[in-house]
Amino acid sequence: MSQQMGDSHRRFLQNMMANGIVDEQDAKTLYQHCCQTHNTQCILDKLDDFIGTINSKLQPMFMQIRKGMSEDSGHQYYALVNMAETDVTRMSSDYTDTELELFRKTMDLIVSSENGKASSTDILNTADTLSTKKLKKSETEHLLNRLVHDKWLNEKRGEYTLSTRCIIEMEPYIRTMYQDQVKVCHICHNIAFQCQICENPTCGIKIHHPCVARYFKGRTEPQCPACDDFWPHEIPEPQRKGKKTELIYMYLHVWVHS
Repeated sequence: MSQQMGDSHRRFLQNMMANGIVDEQDAKTLYQHCCQTHNTQCILDKLDDFIGTINSKLQPMFMQIRKGMSEDSGHQYYALVNMAETDVTRMSSDYTDTELELFRKTMDLIVSSENGKASSTDILNTADTLSTKKLKKSETEHLLNRLVHDKWLNEKRGEYTLSTRCIIEMEPYIRTMYQDQVKVCHICHNIAFQCQICENPTCGIKIHHPCVARYFKGRTEPQCPACDDFWPHEIPEPQRKGKKTELIYMYLHVWVHS
């Protein structure tokens, strides 16, 4: 039997609306806080059921709290997703047509690359090819900073990748728009951009770096899980979950006193 929507669910949803996306650790912290505040039972391994109750009420409004994985860390995240709009038009209230065109072209660069990244130089060059309006270098740099701040892109040492939020929210659009280019991770079956690729030309499977770390952990002679060829890439160390709770506690403080 599905759980009834209560004040603890509403408080959780309010925080998701304020944050947009939170990692699993913060989601559990938030879940615990909401249940304690409203004197309801909290069973941490039932978080997905708790969110399912919220989603049942969000469905008529074409909204959903959706779960996805960070390609960078392998950690799970929850994002509040607008299901009514499946492409970049969902961003039209915050960005101009010209800015959205540059974002689309940035996505093109990232998806078509071998490593799931686009350099700032390539993006700046793309800004000269826009059909709506050419952007100056300073305008492009400002837009990229906004896209990172709004959690649509990640940036590291001048290279840009699609953020966890972007992949979770845009997955239907990405799968449709880039169906001939997009592959999924052989281990977790999620879309794979930042990954290792089997070098066997008849195989070529992709595996996320965190999935590689988990799958090949402790194996002295790693073999491709699909074709059994030797896996020649460096095996990364599994990432441990950090205690990044400052942001969620800030919002908890806001709602406690609201």
